[in-house]
Amino acid sequence: MKKILSVVGARPNFMKMAPIHKELLKYKKKVTHRIIHTGQHYDKKMSDVFFRELELPKPHIFLGVGSKSHTQQKAEIMTEFEKVVMKEKPDMVLVYGDVNSTTAAALVCAKTDYNGKTTIPLAHIESGLRSFDRMMPEEINRIVTDNLSNYHFITEKSGIKNLLKEGFSSKNMFMCGNTMIDSLKFYLKKINKSKILKSLSVSEKNFALITLHRPSNVDNLKNLKKIFGIFKGINKINPNIDLVFPIHPRTQKMIEKFGLEKSINEIQNLIITEPLGYLDFLKLTSSAKYILTDSGGIQEESTVLKIPCLTLRENTERPVTYEVGTNTICGLNEKLILSNIKKIESGKYKRGKIPEKWDGKSADRIVKILLKKI
Repeated sequence: MKKILSVVGARPNFMKMAPIHKELLKYKKKVTHRIIHTGQHYDKKMSDVFFRELELPKPHIFLGVGSKSHTQQKAEIMTEFEKVVMKEKPDMVLVYGDVNSTTAAALVCAKTDYNGKTTIPLAHIESGLRSFDRMMPEEINRIVTDNLSNYHFITEKSGIKNLLKEGFSSKNMFMCGNTMIDSLKFYLKKINKSKILKSLSVSEKNFALITLHRPSNVDNLKNLKKIFGIFKGINKINPNIDLVFPIHPRTQKMIEKFGLEKSINEIQNLIITEPLGYLDFLKLTSSAKYILTDSGGIQEESTVLKIPCLTLRENTERPVTYEVGTNTICGLNEKLILSNIKKIESGKYKRGKIPEKWDGKSADRIVKILLKKI
């Protein structure tokens, strides 16, 4: 019996891992799959509810690291995860995306020696993505993790191009699609149970969905004020559209720190909510007229749902979302953002297509390969 460990620590990881876990359950006689939750993001709104709604078991091992500086967080995850691998002795470790937990686990796999092995085989789900912006902590995590991985599972063609350019062997690259989209397609069938539209008193296709959490946007007073100014510009384009803003704890903290409560309260039709569970958020994403975000995953989900997405960043590690999909990279260019909103309101915004292999079957392809490699 072989053993695979999945290391997760933040909400995007859970959505990427869930289809893999469910697929591995089909092969119980061949492989045991254990979920290791580092606790990188942990509260009931940001973690517990996602496990429950994604129909995942309680994590087999919880490291309880919590929120700290990047260095402290990675160091603690490494210390605790090393104990786990020495006890569990996995045949392979799976890591997901680009969070601190991903890189910390990858470093442990590269440094741990047991059973005469110098490293633990490591597979990176969502490998090869690059924003080419090393000011982003996630970019460093992507580069480090890919360099330590034995197997690269890739969501879009840019990933293959980036890895080849960096000197990786094509024999360990597998273009399998996007497991986050597996989750989206599976749970779309269940979102009608959500009462979120009714509870927020909003109607389908008559609201914009907003998410903000990146330090470059929310930790910068000038940029945060500029974003609020953009929201007021939306009010002028369409005074009747609601702006639904599930607020990230980091964003809430910075609004209070900068004393911007009055400024945000001046925005018309703004509906602020606490962080939402997966099904409620997916219902909002699929029902929105358009989305403003600085998230990577939402760029992907909106592309599959064919919802216009305006990304409030200067770059993206997911170029297929604007080359093929419904995404536009706007930065904080107010003129560009508002001109695209006018296109959306007039029905002239691009339609977009669904990227290759984003068909809800990515986990099936990945697991078949994993079973051959362990």
